[in-house]
Amino acid sequence: MNQPFRPRLNLTRELKFPNMYTQALGDEFRSVAFDEERAPLHRGQWRADVFHVADEIPLDLEIGTGVGYHFQHHALKHPERCLLGLEIKYKPLIQTIRRTIRAGAKNAAVARFHAFDMDQLLAENEINDVYIHFPDPWTSPKKPKNRVVQKHNLDLLYKFQRPGSKLEFKTDSREAFDWCLDEIKKTPYRIDALSFDLHKSEFVHMNFVTAFERIFLKKGLPISYICLFKD
Repeated sequence: MNQPFRPRLNLTRELKFPNMYTQALGDEFRSVAFDEERAPLHRGQWRADVFHVADEIPLDLEIGTGVGYHFQHHALKHPERCLLGLEIKYKPLIQTIRRTIRAGAKNAAVARFHAFDMDQLLAENEINDVYIHFPDPWTSPKKPKNRVVQKHNLDLLYKFQRPGSKLEFKTDSREAFDWCLDEIKKTPYRIDALSFDLHKSEFVHMNFVTAFERIFLKKGLPISYICLFKD
């Protein structure tokens, strides 16, 4: 892999046909939902600028919130921690933060930002735990470079995470998981837990079933799971 994949997001302010979700970024949820231009302004200062907490308070990251069921669950279960979610699609982005805020969470924010541009969004030693649940598996032979869980991104996340933090990854695609596992082995992370069938493993009691996960389970698809640790 030579150059890391660098996607380009269209700028929200340049959209020809704004809708209720794009407008909510700058209106209803402006203080907790950030577009691709406002989000990088808080690099290294998310705790102070957005969450208004001390530096020692944990700040977790979810990459690809989807419609936000895990995001909401995590924010409500851990009010002592802050949670930042990344999502590039407007509708699920707003659904995520709306669902979470309306449920009473005070510790959550989201950003329309691509994971491959994390170096513009986060600073070294800024975050704690990371969650990557059911990202696009990119099973086309020409597309593995698009997978989020790859050495380039993992090396960045390792740098951004504080010691004692974990990274959790789940997918229904065994093909993608095996590829990602090879990438993981090239990084400094320690593998803390690993299963090729999460729901038949000892780790299932710790698992929150996401919306995507329910669909895959109904189809009888095994869920591959790994938990990495930064010592």
